[in-house]
Amino acid sequence: MTEFVETLYPDYGQRFTADEILYEQNTGQQHLVIFRNAMLGRVMMLDGVVQTTERDEFVYHEMLTHVPMLAHGRVRRVLIVGGGDGGILREVARHPGVEAITLVEIDQAVIEMSREYFPGHSAGAFDDPRLSVVIEDGAEFMRQGTQTWDLIIVDSTDPVGPGEVLFSESFYACCQKRLSAGGVLVTQNGVPFFQQEEVKQSARLFDALFEDWHFYCAAVPTYVGGNMTLGWASDDPSLRQVGVEVLRERYKEVGLATRYYTPELHKAAFALPAFILEAISN
Repeated sequence: MTEFVETLYPDYGQRFTADEILYEQNTGQQHLVIFRNAMLGRVMMLDGVVQTTERDEFVYHEMLTHVPMLAHGRVRRVLIVGGGDGGILREVARHPGVEAITLVEIDQAVIEMSREYFPGHSAGAFDDPRLSVVIEDGAEFMRQGTQTWDLIIVDSTDPVGPGEVLFSESFYACCQKRLSAGGVLVTQNGVPFFQQEEVKQSARLFDALFEDWHFYCAAVPTYVGGNMTLGWASDDPSLRQVGVEVLRERYKEVGLATRYYTPELHKAAFALPAFILEAISN
């Protein structure tokens, strides 16, 4: 039986058995492998790091999408940077008030293979008429044009290889300029127990660029190391203070049925452990 060992950390990792290797290729951008695991279903790895699994993908995708969308309450235009597996797209498309979605993915192969091997991730959302797909480096895309969005979701890999630039000062500054008034930026910021410098760097950059910023947590089992942090940045401080009752009303109006997200969890997710608070305050 084939085994894959995640290579994200040199001294610690996780091992996966592969009952069947479904796809493996060097795409020109990164090494992509998709395999089937008895416990997790289908698993995607990029450059030796787990990106998504069939069993637990809903945690990450629901929290990175519905927290900003329900806090904002009137999102019409959404930009997804990365997210070629379609999971964020699926959750965004569940909001009927959204008028336009732009998905910028650096690697066409990720989209193609996700549609074939992870159809449940997108659940048909790649055929949504509101969607425009752009195959381009996300940082380069943000440097161009003047279009703005109510919500920018950065569903990136970790800050190595093609994903490194998506954690830079220049990229975050571009995001700030491309948000509409009262817009929100949310980002993937790793597992702070092992990737503390990542969240500290984003905190410093957010603080210089945005009036209101913070992080919130979600527990994704295959992102090993405990809760992962999701970045939040906006020029409207009131959005982070929306009450549970309002969130409940919006959740009901949209007609959501989620497996992880709840309005109560939404509020609680912003209550960070002391070690994370200490890291982002220094």
